[in-house]
Amino acid sequence: MQAAVLDAHSTPFRVEQVSRPKPGPAQVLVRIKGSAVNPLDIKIHAGQAAHARQPFPAILGIDLAGVVEAVGSGVTTFRVGDEVYGMTGGVGGLQGSLAEYAAVNEDLLALKPANLSMREAAALPLIFITAWEGLVDRANVRAGQKVLIHGGAGGVGHVAIQIARAVGAEVFATGSAASQDFIAQLGATPIDYRAKSVEDYVTKFTDGAGFDIVYDTVGSGTLDASFNAVHRFGHVVSCIGWGTHSLAPLSFRAATYSGVFTLLPMLTGVGRAHHGEIMREATLLAESGRLTPLVDPRNFTLATVADAYEAVRTHAATGKIVVNTSN
Repeated sequence: MQAAVLDAHSTPFRVEQVSRPKPGPAQVLVRIKGSAVNPLDIKIHAGQAAHARQPFPAILGIDLAGVVEAVGSGVTTFRVGDEVYGMTGGVGGLQGSLAEYAAVNEDLLALKPANLSMREAAALPLIFITAWEGLVDRANVRAGQKVLIHGGAGGVGHVAIQIARAVGAEVFATGSAASQDFIAQLGATPIDYRAKSVEDYVTKFTDGAGFDIVYDTVGSGTLDASFNAVHRFGHVVSCIGWGTHSLAPLSFRAATYSGVFTLLPMLTGVGRAHHGEIMREATLLAESGRLTPLVDPRNFTLATVADAYEAVRTHAATGKIVVNTSN
């Protein structure tokens, strides 16, 4: 099969013929149709993501969508010909999706939404799992709550808005001036974080009480702002929670904090079945018309994967970048 191989950090990809993997026990062989490029992929390429534990040479690519080509022993969930998607590799020594085929653990996969293209499906896994683990698994989001999403126009953010809306929460989201219309189209109340202080929007939208849930997808000072925006006994979640932060504002509100580290099941082997369960929830939401990923319209291939990475690196993408990996 063809694959884009990376020999070391910050070096060019080599597109070459490599051995096609064979599915082992509890694995399926997927003919990959689309591989999404995430900011984490860029960091791994640049040597800025030691936590991803990816040795070299490597085939990167965390997300995929494709068709089951063969199944290993013990597989009962999928059959040859099934269209599937999931967050399946590119970290922890697992082969990634910048290739024509991958043998992946069946627990990490779900049936692709029938109403989404392969490119749309490939765009979803990492961002949906990250949003779901924060809002549902950690914060138990529910109808009637006021939820604030920081970075509402980003990958995780625009999916988090849709998840919170689907359960009946009232959703607010911060973003740049240019992103306000897109955030509103998703059904959230947009907040221009440059034009309004935390005190301004907490007063305007919650009468000063704060939001029941705040999901930070930006990190750094935005996480500090989250601690000042949450309701008493509320919940702050972050998927970029590293750094040094004062917990005093959170403590004075008797609020709680949760971190999300989406890679754990792939790195440890523990909890992989739950990722498959989350992806099945994504399928249900997408097929009911309540979840649509924003995908950049440009078509990249394995031969132009460097251009795809550059588009993400330079923030030149409109939505998720997806590489078309096979016909």
